Amino acid sequence: MKTDAATRGSGAALASLVARAEGLLASVPQSLPLLALRLALAIPFFKSGLTKWDGFLTLSQGARYLFEQEFKLHIFGSAIPYPFPLAMATAAGIGELILPILLVLGLATRFAALGLLLMTAIIQLTIPDGWANFHLPWAAMALALVVYGGGRIAIDPLVMPCRK
Repeated sequence: MKTDAATRGSGAALASLVARAEGLLASVPQSLPLLALRLALAIPFFKSGLTKWDGFLTLSQGARYLFEQEFKLHIFGSAIPYPFPLAMATAAGIGELILPILLVLGLATRFAALGLLLMTAIIQLTIPDGWANFHLPWAAMALALVVYGGGRIAIDPLVMPCRK
């Protein structure tokens, strides 16, 4: 009998400890993880965007080569060359610079995240083997930002206050 009472006592103590820990975790403002998501998603795209340029609106030779020769869209088991490869490279390069900047600032956060989510889908079609290591986490981060927005540590709430 003493064993049952001791078990119930330690179970109640553990439940109390878990409840306190959960309360502490719940007290973290939602804006902090949303800021972390914005930064974590922006960094790899911005770094990739920097590699596509040799100067203001001058595509790098590497970007030209990749989009003209290497990159293919893998659709229904076929490898299809990119349509309009230089236009696609330019659009990707511009998107990879502008959208991450918008994310970091928290300006048009949902739209910037949606743009990166669409870019991630195209990247997945281009490099199908990167799903588990890169594309799935990027898609999850972008989707969370599309749904929840940028939080209070952003420009969005200043420009467009939330209507409840």
